[in-house]
Amino acid sequence: MLRPEDFFDLNGYEFRGVFKDCEFVWQALLKIGAYALSCITEIEGETTIFGEVRSGAYIDDRNSVVIGKGTVVEPGAYIQGPAIIGEDCQIRHGAYIRGDVIVGNGCIIGHSSEIKNAIMLDDAQAPHFAYVGDSILGRKVNLGAGTRLSNVPILSEKDKKTGRRPTVKIVIDSTEYDTGLQKFGAILGDYAQTGCNVVTNPGTLIGRGTMVYPNLSMRKGYYPPNHIVKLKQETDIVPKKC
Repeated sequence: MLRPEDFFDLNGYEFRGVFKDCEFVWQALLKIGAYALSCITEIEGETTIFGEVRSGAYIDDRNSVVIGKGTVVEPGAYIQGPAIIGEDCQIRHGAYIRGDVIVGNGCIIGHSSEIKNAIMLDDAQAPHFAYVGDSILGRKVNLGAGTRLSNVPILSEKDKKTGRRPTVKIVIDSTEYDTGLQKFGAILGDYAQTGCNVVTNPGTLIGRGTMVYPNLSMRKGYYPPNHIVKLKQETDIVPKKC
């Protein structure tokens, strides 16, 4: 239920090696930076930039960034390595890629969307005003405008002696799982979708094909595949008093 294969179809995904030997899907988050660098060092030749980086876009260190064929990086985008961006992606104006990022083919990182220590499988989209921190988006996941995948619990004060935050723990079917992660956003399985202005609290796992209504704040934990997570609210329409 909590393996990478339970959330994603990894067949044909170029960077599936990042999930190797992961008993739990969130363990891949610990491996992104090192895996990305290992892939980058294997590329032969004088450049790792095969797509189009337009004037006004900024790449912090071209030696630690891969941009695949057909990918367009628009003016105003900022990319910090290590980062691998696949083929035929759109990195739109104002996108902020903060490093330790692996992006598959056909993905969109849009205006004012920020992504760090995260994985996007093929055709995943974060098109508008999204935050994707310490998270994984499956194939064809779409984040509605303003979706925030919160990655640090509000009660997460650092220990004064060690300087470390407590790890994120998840309870599923009365069993507690210690993820070992001080920062943990969300896992969204293939074809999952969020409506506009959804906030997932740290440690949220959404199964394949599940849809989330707009404006919903999701508690951490596991949401099964092929469901709809609804927000119920009442509104009153009353006449104006002149």
